[in-house]
Amino acid sequence: MRKEAKDKHFIKKPVYKGGPKALKKFIGENLRYPKEALENKVEGTVYLNYDINYKGEVTDARVIKSVGHGCDEEAVRVVKLLKYEVPKNRGVRVVFHKNIQIHFRLPKEKEKKPPVQYNYVNTPGKTADPNEQKKSSTTITITFNQ
Repeated sequence: MRKEAKDKHFIKKPVYKGGPKALKKFIGENLRYPKEALENKVEGTVYLNYDINYKGEVTDARVIKSVGHGCDEEAVRVVKLLKYEVPKNRGVRVVFHKNIQIHFRLPKEKEKKPPVQYNYVNTPGKTADPNEQKKSSTTITITFNQ
């Protein structure tokens, strides 16, 4: 007779739906670079500690290591939007504590290329009658910004 294997963990931890990749994607989509940080060209990593209640909601977020210039407030705002899946823990309402790092990197400036211009010149063709030939032509300039 074989014994059933018991679960090693008494309390099951909350998991972000979709895993770490989905968590990173959510943060990337919802994180807005603060205007003050852009103006001052501030980059860095904000370290946060946050609490997850028994419903899977983030109840409190604290900054451990700050960057400043509005980045800390933005990181706290995004972390408070997170929603976790919490399995039933034998009727016990447990508050979980997690750490996260949110990176603020300045957006790369695209190299500006000069506009491309194309000239189209339309000249009338030769006709049999020299009186009908006109020496006028039409020029059209098209500019493309890249």
